[in-house]
Amino acid sequence: MSETRLAPALRTFLRYAGISAVALALFAVVLLAAGKDPLKAYADTFTSTLSSAYGLSELLVRMTPLLLTAVAVALPSRLGLINVGGEGQLYMGAWMATAGVLLFPAWPRWLLLPFAALLGFLGGALWAAIPGALRAARLVNETIATLLLNYVAPLIISYSIFGPWRAEGSSAYPQSPAFPDAALLPTFYDTRIHAGFLISLAALLAYWLLLERTRWGVDMRAIGGNAEAAQRLGIPVAAWIVIALAIGGGFAGLAGMGEVMGVHGRLRQSLSPGFGFTGFLISWLAGGRPLGILFMAFLLAIITSAGDTLQITQGLPYAVVNILLALILFLVLARQPQRGVSK
Repeated sequence: MSETRLAPALRTFLRYAGISAVALALFAVVLLAAGKDPLKAYADTFTSTLSSAYGLSELLVRMTPLLLTAVAVALPSRLGLINVGGEGQLYMGAWMATAGVLLFPAWPRWLLLPFAALLGFLGGALWAAIPGALRAARLVNETIATLLLNYVAPLIISYSIFGPWRAEGSSAYPQSPAFPDAALLPTFYDTRIHAGFLISLAALLAYWLLLERTRWGVDMRAIGGNAEAAQRLGIPVAAWIVIALAIGGGFAGLAGMGEVMGVHGRLRQSLSPGFGFTGFLISWLAGGRPLGILFMAFLLAIITSAGDTLQITQGLPYAVVNILLALILFLVLARQPQRGVSK
């Protein structure tokens, strides 16, 4: 029985490992064409991330928002919904969490941390519920709506830190006031790994349990398989569209909360280097599978961390990382089964 359960997981691991190996081989050709040594580049990358306690800890810090934003995409995808708005939902979660901290800075930690985390979840959930409601009413496609809202959320952040939340003495680099110690997430040992990492693992586990161990998961899969048939069976499809997008957005909002309360200690304009978009890529590459999300988040955390290393050791621009990500994406696309085009 255990071997039966292990086989799918092993096949999934081998599939992603094979895709990654081929992508690294193709990327080596790109490095050679640029006159660089690919073996040294890979050695420097893995040495900086995996060979030291500091490198591993920073890898987990980077994985935290990637896992949460990937779950934010994977959950509504079970209904056939495409949530491209993880970046905006992350920003709104950070904004709402900051609002809670600035409103009640004197609250004790045991009260302020859960309150700010709840606001972070609500910020992302409400931001995702807007396109969910529009999609449920058949007014606007959720893909377009979530994508466009990504450009609105950072503007709200900018207004806040350039205006009412601007800290004194931050004229060159506008940002909110520093959070009190009671609003900072606990860290582990002498690293930057914060409690948000445990939250991200809990979110991934909750996603798996929801899909595999609850009636809600059965309803979601039924809607994803055939929404019209699910409607006839009495499943409230319109409500599930809003709920699934809202819960997914809430997870992305928790990623934003983790960034401001676990990493930066304040709200900043450069809050995310594209965690929401990378999370979308992770979920898509993993096919929405929890184990695949975990593996791809680990791999893409290494790849995105490699940008800084390659800048220093190889003199390559950080954007070269996008080439490697694109190669992985193209390889996954090439392995997708051919489907007939609907007419």
